Amino acid sequence: MSKTIFPPSIKSRPVYATLEPRPGKAHVVIADGEGADALGEMLDKAPDRAGMLAAMHILYTPGPNGTDLWAKVQGFGAAQTYRAPTIPAMLPRLGKVVSEAHMGTQFYVTGTEGLMGQAEREIMMTGLPFDAVQKEHRGSTLRRVQCVHCKGITENVAMDPFVCSHCGLSLFVRDHYSRRIAAFQGVNIDAEDPGLVPAAVERFK
Repeated sequence: MSKTIFPPSIKSRPVYATLEPRPGKAHVVIADGEGADALGEMLDKAPDRAGMLAAMHILYTPGPNGTDLWAKVQGFGAAQTYRAPTIPAMLPRLGKVVSEAHMGTQFYVTGTEGLMGQAEREIMMTGLPFDAVQKEHRGSTLRRVQCVHCKGITENVAMDPFVCSHCGLSLFVRDHYSRRIAAFQGVNIDAEDPGLVPAAVERFK
């Protein structure tokens, strides 16, 4: 799947580039779903592909749409590879990898926004700067959304508006994004006119 192009939006909405190989003593890749394709394209651009792979640790999980390119990931031949069943199951392993990372480690995160946001947050909690993490979106556009009213988070939101899985309010999915919680914001759509909720439309796939 080709790189995702998002339309212009508000300033807080994340913007993604294309993964580029960088010189480094170690390379940590976090990916889900079609993110494996972005990794493959980056490796094709690497001046020393074999050397990069010899210093690479890949953490991978299937995408929320069921895409599982684990066989492709294994085929790259990285020094270390790890497959997690879900993003939450991956995060403890990522936390350990980041805590043991040395100066000069390069981080690459690719796949869905849910994966990228949570991985970036885990990495930045160690004090690494925001620009230390490269990100490229691939695959599903399903969103991780926080209800601004009850603070509950609903994963893999496809419809807008949608019903909060925690408090039951009908929420409009905004493009406003919080790096702190790695989620978009959902706001009660019928607060002023209770019960007046427009038909839900599938905006994210």
